[in-house]
Amino acid sequence: QEARVCKDIPDSACNDQPGNFSKHLTSLSLTKAADGLIDPKLILSWMLVSLGSPAFFVGLLVPLREAGALLPQLFTAGNLRSQPIRKNIWALGSLVQGSCALLIGLSALWLEGAALGLAVTLSLSVLALARSVCSVTYKDVLGKTVAKSSRGSVTGAASSVAAAFVIVFAILMASGLIEKLLLIQIGFFMAAAFWLLAALQFKALTEVPGATEDGGNALQVAAQHLRLLVDDRQLQFFILGRALLIATALAPPFMVALASSKMTTGYGELGFLLLASSIATLLSGYFWGRMADYSSRKVLLFSALAAGITLVFTGLADYYGLLAQTWVLPTLIFGIMVAYQGVRLGRSTHLVDMAGADTRAAYTALSNTVIGLLLLLGGGFSILAQVAGERLVIFVLAGMSLVALLPLFKLNEVQSD
Repeated sequence: QEARVCKDIPDSACNDQPGNFSKHLTSLSLTKAADGLIDPKLILSWMLVSLGSPAFFVGLLVPLREAGALLPQLFTAGNLRSQPIRKNIWALGSLVQGSCALLIGLSALWLEGAALGLAVTLSLSVLALARSVCSVTYKDVLGKTVAKSSRGSVTGAASSVAAAFVIVFAILMASGLIEKLLLIQIGFFMAAAFWLLAALQFKALTEVPGATEDGGNALQVAAQHLRLLVDDRQLQFFILGRALLIATALAPPFMVALASSKMTTGYGELGFLLLASSIATLLSGYFWGRMADYSSRKVLLFSALAAGITLVFTGLADYYGLLAQTWVLPTLIFGIMVAYQGVRLGRSTHLVDMAGADTRAAYTALSNTVIGLLLLLGGGFSILAQVAGERLVIFVLAGMSLVALLPLFKLNEVQSD
């Protein structure tokens, strides 16, 4: 019974687990809230447009933020494994992200136009690199400090806490009590403070030394990771399913674009968009997290199905002229964000529980690198939208979500191992 409580973590870490759980919850809640305050899809893009930055810089935000956080991991994971204690690396990455948020806030105060666009994109590039380091090390530290039966709970609860904070921020923005640009600038400085506090909290974790074999030369480690992709069938199914489910991340901008010419009310306002996204995260995060502790495979399956259905309904709603109704777009955005949160929590929990202590960082780096490349290629959907319209893009993304069910069905129930 005692072994079951401390499943899949070292015996020496068992007694420290309650305190570690709390520190994970606090630090992860702070970083997720900071992410919400500098959301490139909504907040950064709105600010650049408002302050006259060229569209070129606006178009760089999401690729830099998403792909930039994933692509470097294939080469950094091996060197990170040479460090037996990795919490300090995560803390340093969090500190760098906070510094970048501070630079973005100062840029918003002092610059405008192309200068602002250049400063924000450069800061966001460095932030993404620091985030990639945190991504590799976090799952490894989580696997050493929190038992298998609680990992989904801590990440899900942190998502809900952060979403509650962003909901308050969005309500304040939608209320008009504070000028929107001023509130966004305050949010940047708050994000910087949150990342600093998260770094301090994470350094307080009690972490036992981890495996350091096969660390060092980045190119050698990269080659070893690629062989894992060839040899490991479960990893192949996981990456294929995750690749198809990038549709949940790509879909929201096209959904909004599809409805923008038909909406007659203020749902396109930044505050309302943040509110819809945050409520979906708040209501779904803990639910998905608890389910992931029992079956991350089922979380991915249900999320893929929910995304496919939501996107099919979005295309049909456009075809039948229903997007002009004020309640339709918020409902659909809510649905796709619930699915997106399920994909994020499901894939994270499944990867940690699928990998062993010696392969966790390698699996994380390889899968994230493949997805990073595909996110860069995802810019092709913008070309498709220009040529054939957003409705076709929505149906293609719906098809990707539904096709993802095939490889996901072949995944093992790793929580029962």
